[in-house]
Amino acid sequence: MSLKLASIQGRAQFVVGSSAEFRFVDVERSSKGSLPSDVMSCYSVWQSLRAHAATLSSTDGTICSLEELDCPVPQPRQLFAVGLNYKKHAEEMNSPIPASPLTFAKFQSSINTPCGDVQLVGATCDYESELVIVIGTGGVNIAQADAWQHIAGITAGQDISDRTLQYSGVPPQFSLGKSRTGFTPMGPWVADMHDNASRDNLRLTCSINGEMRQDTNTNDMIFDISQIVSYLSGICQLFPGDAIFTGTTAGVGHGHKPPIYLQRGDIIETTLEGVGIIRNRCV
Repeated sequence: MSLKLASIQGRAQFVVGSSAEFRFVDVERSSKGSLPSDVMSCYSVWQSLRAHAATLSSTDGTICSLEELDCPVPQPRQLFAVGLNYKKHAEEMNSPIPASPLTFAKFQSSINTPCGDVQLVGATCDYESELVIVIGTGGVNIAQADAWQHIAGITAGQDISDRTLQYSGVPPQFSLGKSRTGFTPMGPWVADMHDNASRDNLRLTCSINGEMRQDTNTNDMIFDISQIVSYLSGICQLFPGDAIFTGTTAGVGHGHKPPIYLQRGDIIETTLEGVGIIRNRCV
């Protein structure tokens, strides 16, 4: 069974079953204590988790709803994000194609759960659906050809953005504009992609109140997953559990004419092929 790692009430969980009935198996208890209960500690022993997940049955565990899930990457040592990393998004923002990944930091206090409410601030908050890389084996100067060996898996994320704060100065305040409390939902779990032949060409969508706003494939990335991991590791050391937002696709509210920003009561649904869906209500 392919490894998917979730968190419930602070405890690491294997995800088994199918989309019709997801079930959850406690990592530490099912391994008789040989694997950790803390979800962040699991990224350091990803190969052992993968081996144990292969022994589980789709009928094991208990049924839980998405609303019961915690963020599967609640305390990354480093939280990176890459801007303008889709060709069509760069076009809609009237921005040139960057020569290297445009990287900024998001702050850990902004992390939210897969179905957590998003507290809007002001009138110009925007949605940005993203694929998020989660590091397994860290390192420095990772070769592009070896990058996937250092990745635990991927998850879906929303890089909610306060556009007024983001563009309040020169240069723009990317890190602050995208790090308000609760502006970084991730989940519903981290999915291992080591045996997925389509891992660089996954469908990524975002709908607002059921209306599709973003719908593309990740092969539209300017810098793909391997390139991003190699680039960042050539500058700073990567650690197990680090999370990297890889950029959003065309269709953000700020790119519409006139812009369409989030309103209280809006439901944001972000879906990443091979992973799942996160659902966040704006309040």
